[in-house]
Amino acid sequence: MAVPRLVYDDECGFCMYMVRWLLRFGTFEPVGFSELTPDQKARLPDVYENCMHLLTDDAVYSCGHALEQSVARCGPVGRVIVRIARLFPYSERVRERGYRFVADRRGIWGRYRSCEHVRGDLSGPDSK
Repeated sequence: MAVPRLVYDDECGFCMYMVRWLLRFGTFEPVGFSELTPDQKARLPDVYENCMHLLTDDAVYSCGHALEQSVARCGPVGRVIVRIARLFPYSERVRERGYRFVADRRGIWGRYRSCEHVRGDLSGPDSK
């Protein structure tokens, strides 16, 4: 697997909107929870449905770490953003708590930014 797989909740409009955003700037193979193969599921944590994941050849990143790794793969700007964020004290804790804050409220965020599918025209997410 050369291209990392971005695993997301394909029943969540906000999640799909964010995956489309990442696909605009990085190269990933998007895989919805409903599309996971048994081999892919075996690599994920038992309760994989509570956050996004990034599967590479040699690692599995979950939740905030998956988002950080995804942004880092979104060109030079993404790499700089991640590098700067890691300079702050307690950056890992803040990253995970920030991710959880947003993920636990994705129904609310979905009222403002959402789409119905990930694949298709990536020039701009389909907002509802």
